[in-house]
Amino acid sequence: MRRYLSRKLITYVLAFFVGVSIDWGIPHLMPGDPIQGLLAKFDLDSASYAALYKSFAQSFGLNVPLWQQYADFWKGVLTGNMGISISDAPASVTSLVFGALPYTLALLVPAIVLSYIIGNRLGAAAARRKVLDNTVLPLGYIFQAIPYPWLALVVPYLLGVVWHVFPTSGAYSETLLPSWSWTFIASLLDHWFLPFLTVFLVSLGGWAIGMRNLVIYELENDSSRYLRALGANERVVRRYAYRNASLPQLSGLALALGVVIGGNIVAEIAFDYPGLGHLIYGAITSQDYFLLQGIFIFIVIGVLIANFVIDLVYISVDPRTRLSMQGEAA
Repeated sequence: MRRYLSRKLITYVLAFFVGVSIDWGIPHLMPGDPIQGLLAKFDLDSASYAALYKSFAQSFGLNVPLWQQYADFWKGVLTGNMGISISDAPASVTSLVFGALPYTLALLVPAIVLSYIIGNRLGAAAARRKVLDNTVLPLGYIFQAIPYPWLALVVPYLLGVVWHVFPTSGAYSETLLPSWSWTFIASLLDHWFLPFLTVFLVSLGGWAIGMRNLVIYELENDSSRYLRALGANERVVRRYAYRNASLPQLSGLALALGVVIGGNIVAEIAFDYPGLGHLIYGAITSQDYFLLQGIFIFIVIGVLIANFVIDLVYISVDPRTRLSMQGEAA
């Protein structure tokens, strides 16, 4: 176990180094100058423009060579200081990210986890029952094929504009201030439901179709035939088939939960939901290097942590992983 985890840890450290380096490099390779975009909002004469440009470049650390900017970036990553946002100065990147993170987690984690559980159950049931297969599979393909922007327009139009059941934008009522009161929590849930529902429906179809196909494959492979030949009843065969089919789905769940930290840009923009996806869109349009880098750091860390957790889960649920570890130790 120690040897296996040590090798995995080295792999994740290398992946973190490469991910952070790419995170720093991509914004710096983008065309345009963020300080010029910031100063373009003001009507300045040439002397004032030059003075402010020099001051902002020095404040944001953009007046030093690239190698020094890269070293300063790593220093900020290791100390947790990601700098000041260019578009929302003087707010720090860390405060903006942690301010948007709860909204993204509250929206996407329940949607992904519930769609994973329900979709896998429906897909496994559809693989065994023809009636469900004739209904779940077409519905799964429909939900998976629906363009999300279209769904994000139709669902709020029906439930918000036509029937006035839920609000269509924002995270809570504009007349309220954030607090732990029941009124504010009720407003949060009221505004949360529609973006949750649309993300849930789109994810549900993919999980159901994937599990249905995997279970059918497992029920028809040689190991299932061998179990039947040994006299195992069909219930036992199906249980083992479901467990084997769940392993690839676990990998997909790890990736889905890992990138949750980046938010869902389309959903959060469509519903004006103040999560990290909405923050990413604003950072891209304003060429805010530091904000983009700070958010992508969280994405890299989230993906690595999710995959490491799934590696640990694989050890407990997949005997082949434990056998390979014993073979390496021998």
